[in-house]
Amino acid sequence: MSPTEPLDGERTVLVFEDQEFSAPRLHALAAGLAGTLAARGVRSGSRVALMSSNRPEFVVAVLAIWRLGAAVVLFSPAWRRGEAEHALRITSPEHAVGDHPVLAELVPMVSLDEPITPAADVPVVVPDPAADAVLVFSSGTTGMPKAVRHTHATLGAAVVHWRDALGLTADDRLQVATPPSHILGLLNIVTVLEAGAWMRLHRRFDLDAVLHAIETDRITVEMAVAPIALAMADHPRLEAFDLSSLRYIMWGATPVTPSVAETVTRRTGVGWVPAYGASELPVIACNPLDGARLDSAGRAVPGVELRVVSLETGETLPPEEVGEIQARAASAMVGYVPAEATADAFDDGWYRTGDVGTVDAEGWVRLTDRSKEMIKVRGFQVAPAEVEAVLHGHPAVTDCAVFGVPDPADGEAVMAAVTVSRPVDPSELRDLVGQRLASYKRPRRVEIVDEIPRLPSGKVLRRVLRDRPWAPD
Repeated sequence: MSPTEPLDGERTVLVFEDQEFSAPRLHALAAGLAGTLAARGVRSGSRVALMSSNRPEFVVAVLAIWRLGAAVVLFSPAWRRGEAEHALRITSPEHAVGDHPVLAELVPMVSLDEPITPAADVPVVVPDPAADAVLVFSSGTTGMPKAVRHTHATLGAAVVHWRDALGLTADDRLQVATPPSHILGLLNIVTVLEAGAWMRLHRRFDLDAVLHAIETDRITVEMAVAPIALAMADHPRLEAFDLSSLRYIMWGATPVTPSVAETVTRRTGVGWVPAYGASELPVIACNPLDGARLDSAGRAVPGVELRVVSLETGETLPPEEVGEIQARAASAMVGYVPAEATADAFDDGWYRTGDVGTVDAEGWVRLTDRSKEMIKVRGFQVAPAEVEAVLHGHPAVTDCAVFGVPDPADGEAVMAAVTVSRPVDPSELRDLVGQRLASYKRPRRVEIVDEIPRLPSGKVLRRVLRDRPWAPD
């Protein structure tokens, strides 16, 4: 059976292991599951928690919930009980579906391990565009995560932005190997379905399996975050895989590490297209597919407006000036849960990204840091990324993270955690920064650690480092 010839004779849109699904088959299964959920009391406007591993039934469940006019509340399958309890407490879903024992222990759950019988007689509720479609949780780098509310209108706008940014057509082939409970995973799935393209869903991420699938499935667009890009660059047999079908590799979630991206391109011949988005506004900027640059997140996608405002005064800044990047678009979330968190998220209709950077006169976006992660030393602003760039330049440093801790004299002190490939004196690293940057940016202390704590997206968990018992030298 070829990958474009499923058993029912329709064009394949989803492949999982040896299973193939056409769009009609997916919608028939969604209708069947919708009937089961409706019998449980799911109605238009209901919230349904979904906690599932990577499997086709995840896609079916999303379609089934939307078929009833209900909203999907996406729970990460990596969560522990306390995180799931927090999510249930703030979003109050009336129903649940999934395959995860953590959710099943907390609320009555329709199990995705039970067979789903296809159906055709469950009516489709045409949702109000302003009704909630999905609640997805933010990455939670600063504490317990909030739920981001997207309506059918905002999510639909994001899908159009993403399809156009990727240049996605029915001829494209993608794969999803990371949990689709994150906004990017869900966006990829929905955009593929909307474009009539093809995707392979992996049970879990395995780099060799992903590289093999590029070769055998002739994948045209590959998605990567920093840890995946690094794993590709370090793969001892990368050249053994035929990646010639790829139009490009998309780099998202964090700014590009040029040395890593360039290594992959040198070894494979495949270029990168950096993009920039957030759970709250999924597609903010993207590089052009021809002429992409590694030093920029790209330009605002059509339909998204950008501005940069002063971190001190909130005034709009001219091109090239460093400040907080703010965005306005039809794809922006309508708010958080709990609702009281929403007030600080917008500035007169502009979504406050919390990212620090610049937008030049031609619209190219450069990201430097998170506003909440800027370190204030004696009134001076220190960007962790600037110090990290210097530390990365030392041949012994393999990874690093810079952050601030309270200091009674200076307000905050600059600290650095680094991993190394060989022994190095921390004072040597402190002096390196002192030689390259202003004295107030020199770390008070550099500590050698075994690992830098990061989210799966590659974002540094600075709060984990800050919470360690540091004793400044």
